[in-house]
Order: sequence, then structure tokens, then C-alpha cells
Amino acid sequence: MNTLPNPLRAIIPLFFLFLSCISDAQDTLNTELPGVPEKAIDQIFKDFDGTDLPGAAVAVVQKGKIVFKKGYGSANLEYDIPVSPSTVFHVASVSKQFTVFSVLLLAEEGKLSLDDDIRKHIPEVPDFGKTITLRHLATHTSGMRDQWDLLSLAGWRFDDVITKDHILKLVSKQQDLNFDPGEEYLYCNTGFTLLAEVVARLSGQSFAEFTQQRIFGPLKMGRSQFYDDHEKIVKNRAYSYNPTASGFQKSVLSFANVGATSLFTTVEDLALWAMNFKEPRVGNRAIVDQMNTLAELNDGETFTGAYGQFVTPYKGLLQIQHSGGDAGYRSYLGRFPDQEFAVMVFTNRGNSNPAALSLHVADLYLASDFTEEPSHADKRPLEKTIELDNEKLKAFESHYWYEAQMVPRRIYLKNDTLMYFRGPGNESALAPVAKTKFKMLGVPMYVSVEFLTENGKQQMLVVQENSPDITMQAYTPIDPALVDLHPYSGTFFSEELGTAYTINVKDGRLTASHDRHPDMVLSMAKADIFKNKFGTTVLFTRDANNRVVGMKVSTGRVRKLWFGKQ
Repeated sequence: MNTLPNPLRAIIPLFFLFLSCISDAQDTLNTELPGVPEKAIDQIFKDFDGTDLPGAAVAVVQKGKIVFKKGYGSANLEYDIPVSPSTVFHVASVSKQFTVFSVLLLAEEGKLSLDDDIRKHIPEVPDFGKTITLRHLATHTSGMRDQWDLLSLAGWRFDDVITKDHILKLVSKQQDLNFDPGEEYLYCNTGFTLLAEVVARLSGQSFAEFTQQRIFGPLKMGRSQFYDDHEKIVKNRAYSYNPTASGFQKSVLSFANVGATSLFTTVEDLALWAMNFKEPRVGNRAIVDQMNTLAELNDGETFTGAYGQFVTPYKGLLQIQHSGGDAGYRSYLGRFPDQEFAVMVFTNRGNSNPAALSLHVADLYLASDFTEEPSHADKRPLEKTIELDNEKLKAFESHYWYEAQMVPRRIYLKNDTLMYFRGPGNESALAPVAKTKFKMLGVPMYVSVEFLTENGKQQMLVVQENSPDITMQAYTPIDPALVDLHPYSGTFFSEELGTAYTINVKDGRLTASHDRHPDMVLSMAKADIFKNKFGTTVLFTRDANNRVVGMKVSTGRVRKLWFGKQ
């Protein structure tokens, strides 16, 4: 019950607003340094600058100093509290580099090795018949299923309280991997939750306590912490929001797990962390070099993944970065080691793009450093478009199938332009650069699409910057109107998730029902294969008598999870 007198209740929000405005004014004064393009940066963040808008915080590090820091918009829309550089944000997956750093601190002390089997430290992890090392976990090459996709399939909502113990119990019930460890890269949050737990068990401290003592304290990151208690009060924190047709709504986050996420920090504090990579005050050069090293797959191939970070060149310059997104929080830290430059942007608006904002800021500072030619790691050739008439374009129209992930795509002609169709409201135009090759327009990275013929069958080769090439096969979809959907009906149970889905035919469409999720329509993609609007794939399996006996469910980060028909 609120026992404060009414006048005092009215004054308190104004008092905190006054304090925040003083802090914001002081922080803005700090940005008035020679050569700092404040007005240009203000223009980049103009869409965040208003008391009625969720906000953003930005900081720039150059040559070992913070040369710019500023806040825009509101940290709390209910009280119009402005964002400042000292506002605390949840930065989601930017957390992962701190988790790897903590593991490497213990490795330096001889308490573990990156090549240790995870089961040496956490025996509850199932024996999948293949060794999963800490190195696999730190580089997204373990093959383990992702914790968030598993929880969602099990019926959890992301505004539920999700603890470390919930995740560990779910991991302990898994019976299969997505792939053999080291064979592929597939982003996996589970590995970093496990790494944080390894740190806790070996140090005898909670992960939050370990990082406070070994990282945040020594680096004077006074507003930083790993948030492992969803009820804990955090001073000066920003709340998260998502846009709606009429404005914004709160996006609740109740995580009580750490390692993959849950770092609370400020752009000022994260700037100190970015500086530590150049002149390590915590850890040493060997740890920093290890974190910046590209990981290798079993065949010796590398990809963009390093250790808790990604190496993605930008305009010919080496960039090491990571982004984050949970609820309405979005974050990005990009470091340019050769230029001794870093930029970080945090927002509390779910539809924002801090990576793009950060790189726009980098453009202002690094324009004279950019090279004309792309770096060797890029797949971004300088291609000029050509003209192809509609008759030639129509020859490429077809449906295409990527078997490894059971993904359908469609190529069709629309207004004299070839379109790459992923699903309703999600398509991209293709511009011809050769007779059979196209570049994709309106996407943040280079993607090319080439049409090939092998053994008389049409294929589509998709080449994406910093990702493995994908070959899709042309196919003819089944007309669902000609298929009897009733044999797919029934209740399907997963022992690994401890949950069931009921499949029924409603209004002529196959529908999946779960106690904690809205009903979801399943659309037929191929024989016995269905997809929902979020891209989840359901493959129904049959016995020797052609009866449906179960289904294998795949998401972006979970492959072929078994549900038996009851």
C-alpha cells in the first residue's frame, strides 16, 4: 500500500527528473571537445530525441579516450526520465564476450582448458556420444540446441521468469545435437549459459560475483553487473519498449540467468571495457589475442566467429563486434583495433538498429581510413547491373528447397523485377549482374543469387557475405487442397521438453495448439512437411504401414526435435 502523502507522491517524479536533467546536461557538456562532430551525431539519433520516445545512448572511444558520449530520448516513458551516458541498459548478447573473458581468466590460472569436455565441469550435460569442449561452446560450434528456441517450443514466454536452473534442467533432458561438434557454426546461447556456470563452479562464486570482483571492479565499471535476480532494484536503469500502432508498449524482461545475456551496463562503462582490449588492465595480451582469433571448424575452415565476438570487416577495415537484443533492448559494440577506435550504442526501442547507428557514427570518424577495395574477408564485389527482359527473367521463376534446413523459397516476377520471396511481407528484389546471376537489394550485407542447371534440374546458389554458400533445388509444391489433412491429427509429446502439442484440422487448415501459445496454422510446404508463419518446420514421420507416428520440429536454432504421437 502506498502511504506517501499525495503532494509528496507528485513531487518525487519531478525530483528524479530534475536530477536526471542535471546529469544529462553535465554529460552533454563533456561532449564539447574539439573535432567532435556533435551536430552530425545528433542528426543520426534525431529519431530518438524526444521525451515521448524510447531513447538511445552512444559513446565513442578514440586513442584510449572517450571523445563523445550522449543520451537521447527517454529511459522511462512513464516519468519522462531522459537517457544519459550513465543510464543502465540490459545489453543482451554483448554479454557473451565477458563470459569468454572470464573463462580465459581461469584458463590462465590453470583451472581449466578450452579443450576440456563440458561434462568434466557440468556432468548433468548429457553424453551425446561426441565430446563437446569449452572451445566449441565459446565459438557457437558445439551443435547444442539453443536454449531460447527450446524454451519457446516447451511453452515458455519470454516475460516468464527464466532462471539458470530452468535452462540446466532443460539441457539435461536433451537427447540429440543439431550436428556433430565442430562441424558447423550455428549461433547457440546455451553454450554461454554453460560457460558461466563453469566459471561459477570453479571459482566458488556466482558468475555475477566473479565478474564484479575480477572485471568490473578493477576496470572501474561502477554501474555494471550481471543481473541474476529478476527482482533486484537497479538504479538509473532504462526500461524496454516496443512500438505499436498507437505509440509504444512496455516489453517485459524477467530473465534471471547469465552468461548468454543479462549484462547491465552503461555506454561509459562499456567504453572502459573496449579500451581494455588495447591496453589490458584486466587479463593480458594473450587473453585478448585469443578472443580476437577466428574459430576453426573441424575441416580447418574459419567463419566470422571469434570467441564471444564476430570479425566483420567494414569498408575495408578490421572490425570486431557483437550486437544484442532481448525484449525491447538493442545494443552494439564495434571495435576497430587498427584505428584504436570503438563505438557503442544502446537503445530501449525494439525496432531500432544500433549496429547501423554505430556504423553511421564510425563513418564520421573513420572516413579517411576507409579503403576503396573490400577486404579479403568480404564477399562484396563491385558489380554493375545489366538489363534482362521479362522473358529471360521468367525462366528463373520457380519454388526452391534447401534440404539441410528444410527451407522453401520462391522466385517470381513482379513489376519487371525478379523477387526473392521468403514469406508474406518478407521478400527482396533481385538485380541482374550477369545472365544468370543477381544481387539482392535492400539487405544489410552482400547476397548474390545464381541460377544453375545440374543433371537437367534447376538449382539456385545463394552466396551471403560471411556465411556458407547455400544450394537450393527447384521443386513443384503439392497443392494442399488435394491432400487429406486428417491423418496428421493427434497429440504429439516430447520427452525432451516435457510438453505436448495437439494437431487438428480447423476450417480446412492444419492447426497446432498448445496450452501456453496461441493456435498456429501449419501450411504445407512439401509432402509431410509443414511450416508456420515464424518459419518453424514440422516434418511428420510415418511407419512401415504409412501411418503418422510422430513429428520432427525444427526452428532456426533447433533441428529435428522429436515429438511422438500418443
